[in-house]
Amino acid sequence: MNPGAAPADGSAAGGPAPAAAARETPEVPADAPLVVFLGDSLTAGLGLPVDQAFPAVVAAKLAEKGRPIRAVNAGVSGDTTAGGLRRADWVLSQRPGVLVLALGANDGLRGLPLEETEKNLREIVAKARAAGARVLLCGMLIPTSYGPEYEEGFGRVFVRIAEKEGLPLVPFLLEGVAGEKELNLEDGIHPNPEGQRILAANVLPYLEPLLPPAPR
Repeated sequence: MNPGAAPADGSAAGGPAPAAAARETPEVPADAPLVVFLGDSLTAGLGLPVDQAFPAVVAAKLAEKGRPIRAVNAGVSGDTTAGGLRRADWVLSQRPGVLVLALGANDGLRGLPLEETEKNLREIVAKARAAGARVLLCGMLIPTSYGPEYEEGFGRVFVRIAEKEGLPLVPFLLEGVAGEKELNLEDGIHPNPEGQRILAANVLPYLEPLLPPAPR
């Protein structure tokens, strides 16, 4: 488990994990926008120091532009959309201004029913909006392990949600990284530091418009 995320089973009865604050990008203004990245191992940066995972890279790039954010990495390795939904109330209790929703890859890899994946994502979006957060949805594609019909339907889930809910959509979080051996760890699935930097570059153009204007 990653220290900055709620328990994967959603058991947060004792309140937020004490280490959650440690996952925030340090040395940023206390009133900087809070952006929570709700995801799985791709978000958590499996096998890497947390400061090399794409949420931290995004925060560093924005700080360079004079638009600092308080970035909280709420990635849990192996998490599905159902797990994310169970954690949503805990994550949103931090009152983020923006929720970057990057879940679904494990649903696809496990061949879970597409209607369940879509329902879970929609419920997370609804919870986020009710909590006053803007949502950035990160799209995902999967290999053809379960056949072309499932593969195509999986990709359409994210597009359909974005269209119906009026959300900005990162078309494919792993664009430019998936299948590129030199950009992934030895497992061929999880991005290495350079791959994580590309993920950050994929997210940044869609995240920036959701942030408040930079102070003059």
